Amino acid sequence: MFIQFLLLLLPLVQWCHAETHTFNFTTSYKNVTIPGTNRVKQVIAFNDEWPLPEIHINKGDRVQIYLTNGFEGIHRALTSLHVHGIFHNTSYGNRLQMDGPSMITQCPIPPGQTYLYNFTVDNQVGTYWYHAHQGAQYGDGFRGAFIVHDPEIPFEFDEEMVFTITDLYYEPYYDIEKQFLSRYNPMGNEPIPNQFLFNEKSWGEMKFEVDKTYLIRFINVGLFVSQYLTLEDHSFEIVEVDGVYVKSNVTDVLYLAAGQRISVLVHSKKSKPNKNYALMQIADDTMLDTIPETLNLQITNQVIYDYDLDDAEPLKNLTQETLDKRASNDFYLTTLHETPLYEKYDNQIVLDVRMDTLGDGVKYAFFNNITYVPPRIPVLTTVLTAGKLVTNPAIYGDNINAFILEKDSIVEIVLNNYDTGRHPFHFHGHNFQVVQKSPGFHVGENFDPSLQDKMTVPYNESSPLMEYPDFPMIRDTVILEPNGHTVIRFKANNPGVWFFHCHVDWHLQQGLAAVFIEDPQTLQQRETLTDNYKEVCDSVGMANKGNAAGHSNDWLNMEGLPRQPKPLAPGFTLKGYIAFFISTIVGLWGLYSITQYGLTEVIPDDEVTYDTLKKVLDDNNIQY
Repeated sequence: MFIQFLLLLLPLVQWCHAETHTFNFTTSYKNVTIPGTNRVKQVIAFNDEWPLPEIHINKGDRVQIYLTNGFEGIHRALTSLHVHGIFHNTSYGNRLQMDGPSMITQCPIPPGQTYLYNFTVDNQVGTYWYHAHQGAQYGDGFRGAFIVHDPEIPFEFDEEMVFTITDLYYEPYYDIEKQFLSRYNPMGNEPIPNQFLFNEKSWGEMKFEVDKTYLIRFINVGLFVSQYLTLEDHSFEIVEVDGVYVKSNVTDVLYLAAGQRISVLVHSKKSKPNKNYALMQIADDTMLDTIPETLNLQITNQVIYDYDLDDAEPLKNLTQETLDKRASNDFYLTTLHETPLYEKYDNQIVLDVRMDTLGDGVKYAFFNNITYVPPRIPVLTTVLTAGKLVTNPAIYGDNINAFILEKDSIVEIVLNNYDTGRHPFHFHGHNFQVVQKSPGFHVGENFDPSLQDKMTVPYNESSPLMEYPDFPMIRDTVILEPNGHTVIRFKANNPGVWFFHCHVDWHLQQGLAAVFIEDPQTLQQRETLTDNYKEVCDSVGMANKGNAAGHSNDWLNMEGLPRQPKPLAPGFTLKGYIAFFISTIVGLWGLYSITQYGLTEVIPDDEVTYDTLKKVLDDNNIQY
């Protein structure tokens, strides 16, 4: 009886030792010189400081982040904040409003307004990060590490380090978004980064002492490109992936997609070496449509044993093929406590990934031929004000890929990739089991898009490519390989409105997302809209009651609902569209040139050159 009494007191004891961490952050634009370069970039700062601070808490601690939108000037941007990987378990009430994605669990925060993210991290530990969840905003530096320390961490080490890796664009995200989602980019080519950073610097270093064990947490906080990491003459012992402890797995190459995290133990040399070592950071060049000569794909970071010794030299022969063979495959990792496979599912959702051009000339991303278009008010508002209609899919509109999940059901999501690119998919509010994960099937440079469906290897449940693992890997961000498939399973035990999306943020902006509305009846009992939530929505003119179109007098009335553009006209191919577009540009350019040369002797600075047009035509095999 005494032992049982102590067990009952344990949560109270933990609560008594918990701390509250309060942060007051005001966003602003700031011009900074990227360390290690002479390049000045406009970044997003907190309280006029950049890089943004790391946040360190202990399991069970409470976090209060008062985020004030301080964006002023010409570009008065909206904003929001998401702590990537934190569940916001709704068992404790009003947690869902702290998740952060705009138009899913909150209204975007306009300039001058403050939103409070107030939550406790109850049963999670490990490596996470926070970032903006409004457009591609975090690419301008709105990102930072969020570490939940475990007082009962199951391995020993002497010192801990946290490092981020990322791609970087010199131009502001809002300008790049406009250029990317434009009829001027009909092929949908993702923007090419200008450089890659290590801990927000052009190159970095870590200091080692002899005969020590280091816990190193790596986070890919980039918008787009996956990256490899390899440490000269040292090994990585993987111990945690996306906040989940795993059985020790030793490798010399790590691979991290955007949004993924990995923690490793590294054992330093037993005695003082006569050199320092290279920590190589290599971009996955298969994700890039073009590689500019000025783009350095391999960064040599330094592991310093002695500052009096020379810097390490870059490692050679790090080819893509070699790195892929050496990198650890997360499918074969096993959770530390061997969490068993969900052998049967109650609900299977098949999501086919495609990219295609619609009638406005823009290349979009699709789940099952639907590209995500935000509703007129947040999905959470609709759920909490719909009453008995909450389980009717019609009230959520037809352009957010909404799926309603039953309480405690086992859900299987099948992802079939009818695209030649890699897609790291992230799920809010849950970890999931990775039960199938095919390799990539690269189609080569001369691939004919009309053969895309034939090249893809979709999931075949009756004949899976690999055995289902007894104790599968569990994480919150998984890679869907080119022309392959991935299958995940999870238990719907966290009622909420959870975003599921590609964490290549350009693909999210193209619409590669779905919304899982989980056990909405229970959510209505647990959650109420806070005054702060309503105030922010009022300030941007959004209703605090209604369906996806903002109507509350007729819940099935979808008039005014934002929808995806209409498809291209029948028989009007993409190449035809490009040819039509270029012909129009050439004609307008000719008229413009005649006018300019007739009225002035000055040649226009923005003249479209013949070589530029010829290259576009040649790239798309268009006769001229």
